Amino acid sequence: MEFNYLAILVAAIAPLILGFLWYNPKLFGNAWMREAEMTPEKMKGGNMAVIFGLTLLLSFILAFSLQQLTNHQFGAFSLMGGDPALAKPSYDAFMADYGNVFRTFKHGALHGALAGVFFFLPVIAINGMFERKSWKYILINSGYWIVSLTIMGAIVCGWV
Repeated sequence: MEFNYLAILVAAIAPLILGFLWYNPKLFGNAWMREAEMTPEKMKGGNMAVIFGLTLLLSFILAFSLQQLTNHQFGAFSLMGGDPALAKPSYDAFMADYGNVFRTFKHGALHGALAGVFFFLPVIAINGMFERKSWKYILINSGYWIVSLTIMGAIVCGWV
């Protein structure tokens, strides 16, 4: 099973584009800044090239992982040991019958959204509660990641 590196790269860029929109003052930016106790002075304090570069790298890692979560064929691939040369004929027959089943944008979006709701929301909420952040802050950030993962999942699963 081969990785679609172009789809992974495009999916990795998606959170950057969505973040530009999501955290814009016209959408959730002002509310997020208030709830995060962020000021314009704090915003200017970081090295944006490093922040965006690391964000892209980490998003690439996330997109790479999402491809394995959204594409069920990776389960069959891992069961046969990851080396197609060592696979039994049943693997080839399985992939011939089911190699592209559930490889749609819709299916990937579903799994991306589920990952956002069942993995990211709990982690962000737990951290937010211990940091004494408001539920508005938690929901703004969780919502961003749920939508990001939905888009990323759609891209890495549907782009066959």
